[in-house]
Amino acid sequence: MTLKGIAASPGIAIARVFFLSAERFVPDRQIVPDSSAEILRFRSSVSVAQAEIEAIRISTEEKLGADKAEIFEGHLMILEDPDFIDAIAMKIEEENINAEYALHETSQSFVELLQGMDDELLRGRAVDIEDVSGRIMSHLRGTPHMDLAGMSEECIIVARDLTPSDTAQLDLDYVRGFITEVGSRTSHSAIMARSLEIPAIVGAGSAVLDIAPHALVVLDANQGIVLVNPSDDELADYQAKKQADDLRRTELSRLRELPSLSKDGKRVELAANIGKLDDIQRAIDNGAEGIGLFRTEFLYMGRSTLPTEEEQFTSYKYALEKMNPKPVVIRTLDIGGDKELPYMELPKESNPFLGQRALRLCLDRQDLFRTQLRALLRASRYGNLKIMFPMIAVLEELLEAKRLLEEEKQKLIAEGVELAEHIEIGMMIEIPAAAIAADLFAPEVDFFSIGTNDLVQYTMAADRMNETVAYLYQPWHPSLLRLIRFVIQAAEKEGKWVGMCGEMAGDATAIPLLLGLGLHEFSMSAGGILPARELISQLNQAEWSSHAVQALSMRSTKEITQFVEDTQKGVTHHD
Repeated sequence: MTLKGIAASPGIAIARVFFLSAERFVPDRQIVPDSSAEILRFRSSVSVAQAEIEAIRISTEEKLGADKAEIFEGHLMILEDPDFIDAIAMKIEEENINAEYALHETSQSFVELLQGMDDELLRGRAVDIEDVSGRIMSHLRGTPHMDLAGMSEECIIVARDLTPSDTAQLDLDYVRGFITEVGSRTSHSAIMARSLEIPAIVGAGSAVLDIAPHALVVLDANQGIVLVNPSDDELADYQAKKQADDLRRTELSRLRELPSLSKDGKRVELAANIGKLDDIQRAIDNGAEGIGLFRTEFLYMGRSTLPTEEEQFTSYKYALEKMNPKPVVIRTLDIGGDKELPYMELPKESNPFLGQRALRLCLDRQDLFRTQLRALLRASRYGNLKIMFPMIAVLEELLEAKRLLEEEKQKLIAEGVELAEHIEIGMMIEIPAAAIAADLFAPEVDFFSIGTNDLVQYTMAADRMNETVAYLYQPWHPSLLRLIRFVIQAAEKEGKWVGMCGEMAGDATAIPLLLGLGLHEFSMSAGGILPARELISQLNQAEWSSHAVQALSMRSTKEITQFVEDTQKGVTHHD
């Protein structure tokens, strides 16, 4: 069987599938003939779950440290809590019912009780109850528990989708790639795959969920193809392709220490987008000349309370020291849209991508924002920090963010805290209104960073998570290229620089056009840096400056794509 999807992160992987189910099992209520036997079956499942979690706790502590293993200590406490475990056993005995139903009903009542608490820590325990209950349920049902932390063999994950917290837990000792039913090239699972440098195919459709458990698959994320149970010839062919792919990566490593120069000597900066601290070493290994986008959301996700100022300070300090003297552009909190924090209990919105997210949320929740700003300012003296505000639509938002930053700066100075003498302040251009008014924003910032993932979806009025309108995700459509050129021109008039931290920055079709338009910094997933450096070294910036102007007058993405391909092959075009 051959399946097709969207090639989200390049590479080839060959392994057996590991299914990650996101659907919660809801059991039927059944009367049992022997409640004592049923209680014994339940307690036996609890014991197996305990042994599993203890093994995972030890493994996590060895690999990632005691702090990361704490969550599993909490899970063990739940399994030893008589108020929870004995309540389930009592329900089985009193109602003569099956253990699955008693577990489901009892755990749900605990979850609802905890979710109604005022204390954030207690509300966070609801997630732990659900996790532990799911593990017990899997043993009662005789089905393997889908646990990302408990892998023991090489695999390719198959799932409907992967959340950011799912991808953050992937054990790269075993996970060779993943395939999802839904998603797009700019969905967070795709972005995380590129960050982790593992092959991934997304949006492959419901057929991926019909793959037999433990089936051998070939994941060709260069072409967007999945081969299920390949023939011997197909397997040999792809093993050879994978070997060639690995060799190509090795050859590119010779560019790691070289500057990013065009054929005619134009210097640009190739930086990395990172989603967690582990990504910094990958950025360094891939020759990054800086961090162009440090996503701070990871500090807030996968936990039950907001990170403290000290926790944030420690993370920012580590990143700055690790990259020093290279620049690190840290984006303030960008929560909302498809990135949620359950413990914050934000109101549900009918259209969260256009709602209270990113800087809008931070300006409304100033306590949250000021904590982050203080942590950033305190860390500033440990490296080359640049602070960037996301999701700005109007000048007033930028000015308010700068005012709050200055207030916290003055407070810290008054407290005698040592700060960097100068910190560059920038903003993301991801809303068309900001792009069109770039000349009004330019005097108020030190730099712009164009976030094309959102800029494309807002310009084209097409949800980037919706496969049915995926054809409208056209980063080098004339309308987008014109907005980008306007932003760069507005910045240059004020002597400011422009970067791009959207996925477009690492695209082989877009790079020649962006170089021609005068983009100063290209920030992308670490794995894209060396291929981009090689491509730029083959391009004449002066020539592409005129080619890019020519592309602006074209009528469609298809026409521009063909033009870029033909120009690189030396095919002459006539107006």
